[in-house]
Amino acid sequence: MPSGKKDAGFFEQVYEVARLIPKGRVTTYGAIAAYLGTKMSARMVGWAMNGAGLVKPKVPAHRVVNRNGMLSGKMHFATPTAMEELLKKEKIKVENDTVVDFEKKFWDPGKELGW
Repeated sequence: MPSGKKDAGFFEQVYEVARLIPKGRVTTYGAIAAYLGTKMSARMVGWAMNGAGLVKPKVPAHRVVNRNGMLSGKMHFATPTAMEELLKKEKIKVENDTVVDFEKKFWDPGKELGW
């Protein structure tokens, strides 16, 4: 668990993990869910990301994509292209709403933060 907050709400735990994703890297809803010990809760991570724009401190929700590297959450940003624009600012190439070189850009919290 990030910060040792075992009693933190699920959404807050998701936000804590998302804040740890380095610039220029992406992770998936499922990878965050697995790290939090709720492997089958990728959809719940998606719901958390949908509301991340209102959370303080900021959550880099643009760095969370689906298991294929697709920008499946782009409709929850201020504009239809905002998610892609934020990724491109971090030197992440996107083509057809999908991260180019997804395997190389993928950040696995389970490996990076340890289980």
